[in-house]
Amino acid sequence: MPGIFQRGQSGANAPATPPTIPTPAPEASVPSEAVRPREGEHPMTDPLPFARPSDEEPAPLPQADLDEFGGDVAVDLAVEVVDDTLDVMDDAVDVVIGPTGRPMPVFPDPKPLTSHGHARVISMCNQKGGVGKTTTTINLGAALAEFGRKVLLVDFDPQGSLSVGLGLNPHDMELTVYNLLMQREVRLEEVVVPTVVPGMDLLPSNIDLSAAEVQLVHEVAREQTLQRVIGPAVEKYDVILIDCQPSLGLLTVNALTASDGVIVPLECEYFALRGVALLKTTIDKVRERLNPDLEIEGVLGTMFDGRTLHSREVMERLVQAWGEKVFHTVIKRTVKFSDSTVAGEPITSYASTSTGADAYRQLAREVALRCLDA
Repeated sequence: MPGIFQRGQSGANAPATPPTIPTPAPEASVPSEAVRPREGEHPMTDPLPFARPSDEEPAPLPQADLDEFGGDVAVDLAVEVVDDTLDVMDDAVDVVIGPTGRPMPVFPDPKPLTSHGHARVISMCNQKGGVGKTTTTINLGAALAEFGRKVLLVDFDPQGSLSVGLGLNPHDMELTVYNLLMQREVRLEEVVVPTVVPGMDLLPSNIDLSAAEVQLVHEVAREQTLQRVIGPAVEKYDVILIDCQPSLGLLTVNALTASDGVIVPLECEYFALRGVALLKTTIDKVRERLNPDLEIEGVLGTMFDGRTLHSREVMERLVQAWGEKVFHTVIKRTVKFSDSTVAGEPITSYASTSTGADAYRQLAREVALRCLDA
């Protein structure tokens, strides 16, 4: 059967290349209806006519548009709204929230005095020990003395911590507040001693005072004994601060009877918070029966540590219970208080630039504004 090549013929007689088939000439492509650009459109291959920014200033609005929007009036109104918004923002930035959770006011320095006398007597009172009564008495007195007040500190605690904190040796005292209470021939001037702080004096005490509480039981008008013996000092000093013992016994009642006001130092701790209700009951009884002019000047948060949730919760509960009676000033923990006690001087002189010294100076301003009519 013959194949592609016939038998007997060699491949040399075959054509070198297969014959070419002529192809028709290409016709001009005509775009279909789907891709033909419509009128007003540009082919996809052409650049889109984007508007290019120019350096020319925009044309001003027609006067009719300005009249419609009020012209300068609208611009002035917009500027005024922006200014008011900025003022509100500035006011919000200026408000500082203090440790008590309330806006912290600015307390001015007490006004200088031209004369001394008619002292306000304030007791540092809390039946719980270790809450900062003695520390507050020393440093608040020293801060008030810095502001030109003549201050007398009364150590009315048999432990004598106030006297020791100001550098006195309790065993070297010849006369103390005990002698002033129990011996009528002893005068106030014989017992008062100066301190390292100019303008601040001390009525010292030691363990002998513990006997006075027993002996005063048999005295007539025993609750008014301290009021009687410090009467001459009221006309010589501007402020008299009494450091009470940590109890609600007869000595504390004497201090409350002799006082115009009470400051309650309170450690920012749960157990200290519980005892304040009992103290308030005692103050109410003294006001009702012995001293109708007695006032609670304020509650002072001490040993505050804002890093702990417990301290912040106690402070919140304190503000809820006492309201505006709580001082805005809060005394925070610092080792400088212990160091100044060992040195026998107030923190305002031992570590004058410390946070503790600044806190008691601020407390002095607040007390002067709230209690001393400065």
